This record gives sequence, C-alpha cells and structure tokens, in this order.
Amino acid sequence: MRPAQKFRQVRQYCWIAILALLIGLLFHLSFQLYQAAHRPVDAVLVLGGSIRREMAAAELARDQSQLPILISAGSPAPCIWAIVEREAPPASADLGTADPKSHIWLESCASSTLGNYRFGLPILQSWGVRHVELMTSGTHQVRATGLGWIILGSHGIWLSPTPVAETGRPGNQESILKTLIDWMRGVGWAFISQLYEPQCNGLVRLDQVVLEDWVDLDFECEHQGQVELPDIFERP
Repeated sequence: MRPAQKFRQVRQYCWIAILALLIGLLFHLSFQLYQAAHRPVDAVLVLGGSIRREMAAAELARDQSQLPILISAGSPAPCIWAIVEREAPPASADLGTADPKSHIWLESCASSTLGNYRFGLPILQSWGVRHVELMTSGTHQVRATGLGWIILGSHGIWLSPTPVAETGRPGNQESILKTLIDWMRGVGWAFISQLYEPQCNGLVRLDQVVLEDWVDLDFECEHQGQVELPDIFERP
C-alpha cells in the first residue's frame, strides 16, 4: 500500500473513531438529561432584570424554605432582603424552621443572560443540582430557556422554566436576532465550559448580608416592589 493511501486510511479510521465517540457522548448526555428531568427540582435559578422575579422567589421561599434559590445579578441586596423579610419572614424559633433567607444566595458577577449561566453553572454544580427551576419574565423566557438548555444541558442539568407575570413594561426587549445570537454564543460556551468555568467572588447568602455596609451606597429599589427598607436607611 502506498504511503498516501495508508495515510488516507488512517485518517478515515480516526474520523470514524471521533464520530463514534461523539455519538457515545451524546447518548450518555441524553440519558443523564432523561434521568435529571424525572428528578424533583433541586434548586431555583432566578434571573435578574425585574424585581417581580425576586418577589416570586420570596413567595416560593416562604412555601418551600428548604429549596436553595440562586438569584443571579438581581436587585441590590437590601432590596431583596426587605422583600424576603416581607413575603417570607423568619419563622418562630419555637417552630424550629430555618429562616428562608438562609436558603437564598445572591450572585453579583453576571451582567447578561449568558453571564447568568456562566457564573451560575459552577454554583449549581457545587450544590449537586441535576434539575433546576428557572424563574424569569415571560418575555424573556424563550431566549433564557433556550440558553439554559444549551449550557446547563451540556453538563447533564435539566431546566424547567417558570414564567413570572409582569405588570407595566418588562425590562427585557427581545427579538429573534437577539435570541439566535445568544443561542449561538451559548453553544460556544457549552464547549468552553467543559474545560473552564469562571468562579464568582460576589456570592453571598442573604442572611449573611450586612445591611450597614449598604447605608452609604447609592442604590434604589424598583418601585414595583414597593420595598420598605429598614430604618437604618432613612435619610436625616
């Protein structure tokens, strides 16, 4: 056999082996996702962009205080603290129930929907999550859910969307082009995240937020939340 023919034959075998490996990985991932989809929800991911999403998360924390909730790039921490205090106040110590704020985590590193998943994925993985509930506005749901299925799905995590009702004009303005571009970026990150995942240093549990640290900072809470901040924020 000539060297050129031998080289072509070896190259052909390599491509066959690569294709077989990819098919095997695809079947393995599909089986993982099938299992994850039939598991109970392990955690909730709330995407920032509207305070009504955080209000819905607070109601969920009130009803299911043991379910971990990750709020990604949401409202300023004191605003979320006040919402949860109002919607899901700490239970009486006599009841032996944990403060819902101890199960809510704030991630402040993301600055986009793609960033929500870039920084949220390592956190969810560290919690051992296989099935996550996504909370976002209905207008944002298609783009955000597709992006989540691509990125989280590539790591065997199933995502179930829960739309949050909005009043007035939602913050997200969606378009087909914007959605397609984000999905393509998601495919790229799905491959990159197999080797590299950024860690967020701005992760804090809500019950560990030091409100005094925010007193001199300039921030506002969305008016739709009708947030009443603690007395320490009252201006003289």
